[in-house]
Amino acid sequence: MSAPPAPTSSADFNDRPGPLLLVTIALVGVFAFLQVYSVQSILPELQRDLNATVVEIGRAVGATVLGVALLSPLMGMVSDALGRKALVVASVFALALPTAAMVGVQTVHGLTVWRFVQGLAVPGVTVVAIAYIGEEFRAAAMVRVMTLYITGSVLGGFLGRFLLGHLTDYMSWRAAFGVMALLNVAGGVLVWRVLPPSRHFVADRRVASTLATLMALLRHPALQAAGALGFTALFAQVGMFTFVNFHLAAAPYHFSPAALANVFGVYLIGVVVTPLAGRWIPRLGARRTILLSVGLAGLGVLVTLLPSVAGIVTGLALASCGTFITQSATLSYIAYRIDHGRSLASGLYYTAYYAGGFCGAWVGGVAYAHGGWAGTVALLVATQALGWWVAWRFMAAPAAARA
Repeated sequence: MSAPPAPTSSADFNDRPGPLLLVTIALVGVFAFLQVYSVQSILPELQRDLNATVVEIGRAVGATVLGVALLSPLMGMVSDALGRKALVVASVFALALPTAAMVGVQTVHGLTVWRFVQGLAVPGVTVVAIAYIGEEFRAAAMVRVMTLYITGSVLGGFLGRFLLGHLTDYMSWRAAFGVMALLNVAGGVLVWRVLPPSRHFVADRRVASTLATLMALLRHPALQAAGALGFTALFAQVGMFTFVNFHLAAAPYHFSPAALANVFGVYLIGVVVTPLAGRWIPRLGARRTILLSVGLAGLGVLVTLLPSVAGIVTGLALASCGTFITQSATLSYIAYRIDHGRSLASGLYYTAYYAGGFCGAWVGGVAYAHGGWAGTVALLVATQALGWWVAWRFMAAPAAARA
């Protein structure tokens, strides 16, 4: 854990981050998530070329988020000992390596392995960036920067799917993975050059104190509630955006990879909505915001049952906006409630969050194989209802959260 820094004046914190810093934080989110879900727009192509089942393809999608879930707590400990910026930069570069290796993949099992390795590099960005923001900013500025980081994450998730889908229209999907790897190399150079170094980080390499902090955080009610909510949120999001591709690629829609990539344009709505949420969260409180946003996400999933493409896309947009707002409010909730061992707390949260994504990709595949899209929707809505109940029952009321 990072030890509490020495007392500082309010001027030591960045209360009014400039445009360059805000853009840089957003780009950190972009390059963290550029590869995580990129394969979703070409899943029918991968299933055909690799002779795989829907469940096997679902596991390949979930392998990356499983890697994120497993390494997130460890990366929190490493970051608390070694620092912030260097790990973020190294991890953005590291994402290029398994992406480049996927150029030569020949089986769905090989794809799954490299997807898992991709996931091992992601926590060095996600976990460390959350800790960096929590240390370097305060109050309303922290919420603003956090929502911009989430906005960049949303944009990265969209660009990965969009670019890989359209690249596959002009070249083989293997060659397209090579292009995607080069993008992460460029991102690593950019983040290295412009991300400011930490000012409030204090290294702590004491193993005993780290373990004590770990045990305290595992018992922290706010972190437990946030982790459970995060599990259900990404379960539904990954399940929805993985198997809707098979739904739209089948009759009567017959979408191509480029058309599927265009569907992910609904993510751009999240790029607009998420920064606005940064203004709403302090006013409504995290708990009230989450209850509204989870309800919106559940409504969106139900709307995808409409038979028209317009109805499906509308449902995806509503569900995405709900999930993005939920994630932003939950991270702000953690930042307010956890003031010791922030990096480790972020790692534990992301373990639960991405474990939900892996389960959504796996269990959602079983639901789709047995019940089609309607069966998948039933599973996702039930999971979202569980998340709404967790927030209502276990997350502190707004006044308590601010205190």
